[in-house]
Amino acid sequence: MPIARLSLTDFRNHADALIAPTHDFILLTGENGAGKTNILEAVSMLAPGRGLRGAALHDMARQGGGGGFGIAASVDGVTIGTGTSPDAPDRRQVRIDGQPQAANALAERLAIIWLTPAMDRLFTESPGGRRRFLDRLVLALNPAHAHHVGRYEAAMRSRNKLLTDLARADPAWLGALESQMAEHGTAIASAREDAVAALRAAVSQLPEQPFARPDLAITEWTSERADQLIQDLAAGRRADAAARRTLVGPHRSDLSVAHAGKQQPAALCSTGEQKAMLLSILLAHAALVRSRRAQAPIVLLDEVAAHLDPARRAVLFDRLAAMGSQVWMTGTEAELFDGIGAATRFIVSGGVLHATN
Repeated sequence: MPIARLSLTDFRNHADALIAPTHDFILLTGENGAGKTNILEAVSMLAPGRGLRGAALHDMARQGGGGGFGIAASVDGVTIGTGTSPDAPDRRQVRIDGQPQAANALAERLAIIWLTPAMDRLFTESPGGRRRFLDRLVLALNPAHAHHVGRYEAAMRSRNKLLTDLARADPAWLGALESQMAEHGTAIASAREDAVAALRAAVSQLPEQPFARPDLAITEWTSERADQLIQDLAAGRRADAAARRTLVGPHRSDLSVAHAGKQQPAALCSTGEQKAMLLSILLAHAALVRSRRAQAPIVLLDEVAAHLDPARRAVLFDRLAAMGSQVWMTGTEAELFDGIGAATRFIVSGGVLHATN
């Protein structure tokens, strides 16, 4: 089992929860608001970042609890823990076998991917949402990606702050920050485009039905401009100061997705077609992660089955089972998971887990 044991303490509405999976599928059913998605969010916090909701850390601590939260998991005999303390509710702590670690170290242990109802808006929202989605895919393939993104964004924030008073800014310090941005920005662009190229190839191997086949590309700012990024940043200082933000770099890239069969942008496709393309990306990505890292990723699917007809649900379950991933799924009704077979099943009610057969 990728996660042999998961325990939560004062996380969201769970005062104390324990799950010890015995099968690859972990199925969580219950009414809306019961705490099902909170379990998936806890698993997602075993990766770098802010989890599948992108929430502030202090919002994850249980109301009425001690002021912090804890998540612990047993993975291949190693204990991974993350959480916050009451005196530092917005500072994330990570420990691996009891030793303090940077959050980026989590990416070396687990590859975690997810789909949530909020991601149904991915193709129509701002480019920022698609970049975060892409970076999550890249991170599962290339754990070092988190380091480069973190260093790039830190250097960019420092540069933007200096540019608020360009006349007094130290040119040498600006140059050093721009050098950092160019170094890490080049690595970011390369990793993204490698991932997209590999995903395009993996998607082409999927059956055309019943899920629409997507065509992916990176647009707006691409690796073709990476070699000249340091020059572009230096030349753009005055324009960036006026705009109060950096106008060039990989933080301006966008992920373009189109329905391959229709040659139509995903944003113009039906909601059902968009959902199908997301599932195709997830399935192709999971296969790619397994091939590259010799480990199947953990897959988190929040309320996905409810939006599929029985035939498509059956195909999805079969393909997930064939991947060998540990799959955590939520649904309001147990009948949504008919056809999965052997699974670890829980009913969630008011933040309490009840094991079922």
